[in-house]
Amino acid sequence: MFKKILVANRGEIACRVMRTARSLGIATVAVYSEADADARHVRMADEAVCIGPAPARESYLVGERILEAARRSGAEAVHPGYGFLSENEDFAEACERAGIVFIGPPASAIRAMGSKSAAKALMERAGVPLTPGYHGEDQDPELLAREASRIGYPVLIKASAGGGGKGMRRVDDPAEFAAALQSCKREALGAFGDERVLVEKYVLRPRHIEIQVFGDTHGRCVYLFERDCSVQRRHQKVLEEAPAPGMTPERRAAMGRAAVEAARAVGYVGAGTVEFIAHQDGSFYFMEMNTRLQVEHPVTEMITGLDLVEWQLRVAAGEPLPLHQEQLELRGHAIEARVYAEDPDRGFLPSTGRLLHLRPPEQGDHVRVDTGVEQGDEITPHYDPMIAKLIVHGADRAEALGRMRRALAEYRVVGVSNNVDFLARLVDTPSFAQADLDTGLIEREQARLFPEQAPPPDEFWLLAALAELRGSCARRGRTDGPAAGAPVADSPWSAADAWRLNGQGTRRLALRHGERTREVTAEARGNAWLLRLDDAEGPGVPARAEPDARGDLRARLGDRHVHAAVLAAGERRHVFLDGRCAVLSLVDPLHAGGDVQHLEHSLRAPMPGKVVAVSVRAGDPVDKGAPLLVLEAMKMEHTISAPRKGVVTALHYGVGDQVPDGAELLEFDSEE
Repeated sequence: MFKKILVANRGEIACRVMRTARSLGIATVAVYSEADADARHVRMADEAVCIGPAPARESYLVGERILEAARRSGAEAVHPGYGFLSENEDFAEACERAGIVFIGPPASAIRAMGSKSAAKALMERAGVPLTPGYHGEDQDPELLAREASRIGYPVLIKASAGGGGKGMRRVDDPAEFAAALQSCKREALGAFGDERVLVEKYVLRPRHIEIQVFGDTHGRCVYLFERDCSVQRRHQKVLEEAPAPGMTPERRAAMGRAAVEAARAVGYVGAGTVEFIAHQDGSFYFMEMNTRLQVEHPVTEMITGLDLVEWQLRVAAGEPLPLHQEQLELRGHAIEARVYAEDPDRGFLPSTGRLLHLRPPEQGDHVRVDTGVEQGDEITPHYDPMIAKLIVHGADRAEALGRMRRALAEYRVVGVSNNVDFLARLVDTPSFAQADLDTGLIEREQARLFPEQAPPPDEFWLLAALAELRGSCARRGRTDGPAAGAPVADSPWSAADAWRLNGQGTRRLALRHGERTREVTAEARGNAWLLRLDDAEGPGVPARAEPDARGDLRARLGDRHVHAAVLAAGERRHVFLDGRCAVLSLVDPLHAGGDVQHLEHSLRAPMPGKVVAVSVRAGDPVDKGAPLLVLEAMKMEHTISAPRKGVVTALHYGVGDQVPDGAELLEFDSEE
């Protein structure tokens, strides 16, 4: 076994590898960019080496800098994680030339499967069924358009060297093909350094099922069952589960044999994934092979009881696979949800900022959280905005689903927009709950996943006020309600119970949600408060709260007892209750500033990024929804469209320009 390895990655996968290496007594070396100097994976490592500036092309994608760090540190092997250089055959060969073990497949296998087109040709010769499409080398746009028409719309354009949904577009109309092709090529070039694409028939209502394979240097290869990754958004996986619902033993064995044969065809060693597009009737087509560990590997670990990173390390050190195929057992059901810093209500735009509060659910045998960040860390625009992977396990799918619902209800994230509430709605949709799965599930469930924004129920306003009153008491030396605990000093002036010389005092708190402001009136009543919302008639709502061991509130509102949390970030109060989060703002009664004027005649950048395409010039008339420019951020393209019919009056940025968050991109005069 190795004594020291270098982890050539960042985020949760780097932390994951380091955790396993530590359990085996292996020292670890982290590499980091200037933006990652205080990242969690750096703090976890035994030593760390800076490899360059924040952009990945100048740090994590520079193989020579990583090899130099390995040589300087004395690392015997490099674990590439996933992404970056994990599927780069040149880097694998460079490791071999340097006498450093690449913890992954041989370069020849990466090269064979690294091009989707070449891989499909190889599988075609091996007799593996393929999706109808064009996988040739000729990349002439007119040829690709003709091939798309021959295949028949809808078609899917895919980056030949890519994965993770980057450089991929569904096209339903020939008129849209040219623009989609340009976008795919730009995105593929930026993410993978290779703009080549292939075109395939888009299978309607497909399921995305992948088989985990593992090979060693002794000629053995096994499959570790399947994962269903059908729940996707923009071809990026959102939920994964294992085993695939409805999978029969016969079909599992057939897909497993096909995956093993695909791996054997290229002399595969280490962890890999063979991905298939499956019809609802169970028939399947080979899609691609990922020559690395996958983001969703924890669900396989949960249903097998195995540590796949440990297997990687042992196989790379020359050991045989620990188990034969017949020794592998499938145990229960596991589901993984990817928690991202993104705003589902704004088209899933990535969010940047500091994690002011981060508290995942409690972990144990059935709940696991893989993360590369901690409270206080920053989500930057330079890398993927993943916060964590949440994985749950149950004896069956129903139990796993129940545990996922509870775990999401306990997740607390403050400081960046995030998709936790969206995930909670997603796992609760009838389609997912009943395992009616295909890659269009999210689009099919739009109404449930993106309901009209209803104002928060009264309990949210009362809890925000109660927490504020409680915090006020705490600052005055009390631990709970207005009369709880002993006074700071034996004096009436130290009391914080709203007592007044001529009668009981009251407090008024104004809170805002969107355009609506509501007022809570609070009167002290012994060890509780009497709360009235908007001066409602009646006796008011008796309320009190006590903190639990984790800092949440166990509150009583009238005759209802609730478990909630209220977290402050500036003037905002994030209220978590019943698996839902609402953000209210505390209104300062002494603030004399006016409302912020809405900028009707400009369009601003929703995040920091780089302008990669501009579709208009100053003076151009445009219709509502017309694309104006394309911004690249966090390795994905985001199209800025006209909010209404009008005229572009000025452009402030051109192709190649970097723009900060909130920058005025262009000026726009509306005709409405």
